[in-house]
Amino acid sequence: MKIGELSKLSQISIRMLRYYEEAGLLAPKRSVSGYRQFEIADIERVKLIHKLNSAGLTLKVIRKILPCWQHQNKKFSPCKEFKNGLSDTLLKLDEQIELLQQSRSHLISLLNEN
Repeated sequence: MKIGELSKLSQISIRMLRYYEEAGLLAPKRSVSGYRQFEIADIERVKLIHKLNSAGLTLKVIRKILPCWQHQNKKFSPCKEFKNGLSDTLLKLDEQIELLQQSRSHLISLLNEN
């Protein structure tokens, strides 16, 4: 299938699909005329990539953990790389939460100074 059809079936924009390809997350074959040719399994693959990215994982981390996904079974089994990537992402989120809480406290103290 061509990129437009993959976009419709996966509900992921063509622009994002090209971005995933540039990031090494997709490797479509090319037709003689140069068009990208995607497989049926790529539909679930791009949905998974989008879901993981929306959950806060970087594309670099996703590229490392994609081998955990067994596309023939449409199953995602947590492997060591996935767990490590998830742990790193959780640590970063905790750091961001702490910074936001500090910012919030500073703003509240500024409001209470009057």
